[in-house]
Amino acid sequence: MLSENTRSQTSLSGIQVSGKRLGVLIGGSGLIGGTLAYYFKTRTAGNIDIRAPSSKKLSIRNVDDIKAYLTQVQPDFVINTAIAAIDSDAHLAFEVNYLGSVNLARACCALGIPYIHISSAVTLPNGENLVEDDHLPLAPGLTHYAKSKLMAERTLRYMRQNQGLDFTAVRLAVVYGEHDHKIQGFHRLLFSIADESMPFMITRKGVRHSYTNANKIPYFVHHVLDHREEFSGETYHFVDKDPVELADLILTIRSYLEQKRPRELYVPYPVIRSGKFFLQWLAGVLNWFGISVCLPPELMFLENFYKSQTLSCEKLHKSSFIDPFPDETVYTALPRLVVYYLTRWGHLNLITTFNDEFIGDFELEEDFVNSPGELLNSIHTDSVSPFPELRREDKN
Repeated sequence: MLSENTRSQTSLSGIQVSGKRLGVLIGGSGLIGGTLAYYFKTRTAGNIDIRAPSSKKLSIRNVDDIKAYLTQVQPDFVINTAIAAIDSDAHLAFEVNYLGSVNLARACCALGIPYIHISSAVTLPNGENLVEDDHLPLAPGLTHYAKSKLMAERTLRYMRQNQGLDFTAVRLAVVYGEHDHKIQGFHRLLFSIADESMPFMITRKGVRHSYTNANKIPYFVHHVLDHREEFSGETYHFVDKDPVELADLILTIRSYLEQKRPRELYVPYPVIRSGKFFLQWLAGVLNWFGISVCLPPELMFLENFYKSQTLSCEKLHKSSFIDPFPDETVYTALPRLVVYYLTRWGHLNLITTFNDEFIGDFELEEDFVNSPGELLNSIHTDSVSPFPELRREDKN
């Protein structure tokens, strides 16, 4: 049996650890964190145990929480997927995206364990074939989200050089995948088309972006943890091999859903920007009358719909990592994404157009809606007896 110190040293050497490892996952309720938690609990149960504490148990905004929890658990690695909402104010963005990440790194450095930091392409400029060394200049005009994520990346590199921090930063682009409980990013685009709330093309021809498959991320993180010598101190772009033209993706989704909108009429950015300013003004006016209006946070990235940003994945392909699903792209994933999200949104009454097709018939719906008393009595008569297979036998 390996001791805790021996396990950590073996992990740092880049050799696969023979003993069982314990990891802490921050942000386990989000799309990325939830996908990682599911992977480790279903595929690595014999080798890696994962703890995903809620923010009530471990708030990364509280340095004492970080110290107390990691001291108690003594993990072999930490993965941080937590982010503040992209439209958060400066205070929250700084404390969660930057200070929380740095304090986790400080704790990992003290414990001598790897720290896996999930970052974002928001730290990069627009452009084609951007590499890992590219980054935006740190300037006051950046959004709070971009500024805090960029600062976190820079501090992790500084700690690597000056404190010997064992970290790996994983930059993601436009993420797609199931089980995202928020309508954001790619799923906001899918929702807008399914809801027919995008009448025209809010982009221009030729604009391309990189996409990240959420289901592949756990395989890479697992590989990175098992090969620290190769991946320690490095940043990687984790994106699909081929960038996607936004206009083509929108039209493909429209065709798949058999919708008439958006019409293939490309609205210039100045017109869209004017509409954005009007909506923000209108929301402010309504707030005067006590009507709270929340505009989609993606509006802050509206300009990106008109500018390309593609990330080079050459460094990733030259590494020892092997893509578990090399042929899967956002296009091949569309059928299952559409079924999953339209079913979910239908249950939540966010979209009613596709209810019959994707949700299916609810055999008790008529009784539940029109005769709830009779339904309740029927259930009391037939379906409330204790499960016999769960009864405890009388020990006497």
